[in-house]
Amino acid sequence: MFSKIVLDLDNLLWSPLPIFEQVPILGWLSPLAILLVGTGLWFSFKLKFVQVRGFGKGLNAVFGGMFKKSERAGKHGMSSFQALATAIAAQVGTGNIVGASTAIATGGPGAMFWMWIAAFFGMATIYAEATLAQKYKNIGDDGHVTGGPVYYITKAFGGNLGKFFATAFAILIVLSLGFMGCAVQSNGIATAWNTVVSTTFLKNPVTIPILNITVPMIQPIIGTILAIIALLIFAGGISSIASFTEKIVPAMACIFIIGSLFIIITHIGWIPEIFRKIFVGAFNPSAVFGGAVGVMVKDAVSKGVARGLFSNEAGMGSTPHAHAVANVEHPAHQGYVAMMGVFIDTFIILNLTAFIVIGSGMYDPSISGANLTGAALAQAGFSVGLGHFGNIFIAFCLTFFAFSTVIGWYFFGEANIKYLFGSKVVKIYAVIVSVCVFLGSLQEVEVIWNMQDAFNGLMVIPNLLGILALTKVVQKLMHEDDINEMIH
Repeated sequence: MFSKIVLDLDNLLWSPLPIFEQVPILGWLSPLAILLVGTGLWFSFKLKFVQVRGFGKGLNAVFGGMFKKSERAGKHGMSSFQALATAIAAQVGTGNIVGASTAIATGGPGAMFWMWIAAFFGMATIYAEATLAQKYKNIGDDGHVTGGPVYYITKAFGGNLGKFFATAFAILIVLSLGFMGCAVQSNGIATAWNTVVSTTFLKNPVTIPILNITVPMIQPIIGTILAIIALLIFAGGISSIASFTEKIVPAMACIFIIGSLFIIITHIGWIPEIFRKIFVGAFNPSAVFGGAVGVMVKDAVSKGVARGLFSNEAGMGSTPHAHAVANVEHPAHQGYVAMMGVFIDTFIILNLTAFIVIGSGMYDPSISGANLTGAALAQAGFSVGLGHFGNIFIAFCLTFFAFSTVIGWYFFGEANIKYLFGSKVVKIYAVIVSVCVFLGSLQEVEVIWNMQDAFNGLMVIPNLLGILALTKVVQKLMHEDDINEMIH
């Protein structure tokens, strides 16, 4: 009964509205898609396409910060680059491998074109989120800088209505990302390694008496290791989290980029056909989707937009928690930096996965011999370029992508735990998240995945309504920054 309610809620948020369902190019328009894409369009025009005008400024801020020696993060916050690294840690997760593969498997190569569109407009949304998070950051009861949507949502609506929306958002993000999301990420890691491991010992079944389940031994081993490491990082607080993300995020991105580029360069002949399939498939999916599978334009658009928005997290209200605690001269500075997170997530990491999946042809059942999706599809694609090592490579990258997401999502949830209950509850929260990481590694529980999807969707609503209500504040802050730059 509960599972059905959750699934119905998820479908309500993401299912196309009946009024648009029969229109091919608009058949993907669900309530959430309208709100997310509409907000991106709104801020793109209101901020005079800041994602284009401010792109160079964002690049300079990111790469300049990457090579500067950062001060140790603490009660006063973290550096701008550390904040971006923490945000990217959350953005670059299983969605960049599993999400991209699933979108292509169900929506065809054309889904990538719509992912690009969603990311382009999402850059304007995340600029607004990060700028407002900086503007309304706060000092918690423990003396540490904190921030996030709860503070600008409260400001946007004021009074009891503001408190209601902020509290609802805080509860949803703790449940969705802090608890269920971390379980989902650890499940992705354990599943990937279960595919790779072939030794008898690690494949031996082991029974978990309390849960009354039997799983391959590799899964509880992976879960225990992940839970212990996560708890150690959580215990170190903001300094430990910032130190982890600023080192791991660039390293994991470089490893994935190098491995992916090796495949693409050694199969350079794929490139023209990849772009042909993406652009033709965006408007005529059946022309490039193997012929045997009927994919409508609305499927390509819906999968591209939905997966794209939840991969880069623009509009979800998650990454502003990291950008809020950055030490910057002006709130708008972190807005430009935040845009680069979406760019790196979608136009670099996500694209590399997509290019290899499309170029290898493994998304097509007539070529792969099976209806592959998710991590299995990515592993099949990378195996074309890397042989048997492709499975291991994807499992390795998924481990770092997903685990870094656990750290980022924990941090986002922690800010909201402080808002709801104060800093004294943080240690209990850290232990519960670690337990969720362990339990998630054991098996996929469908209701948990559905609940995360549904709660993700619900928390988007108060976040986007909040930033839309504060449009004039974002415009004013951007204008102030432009004037300051002209003066200096």
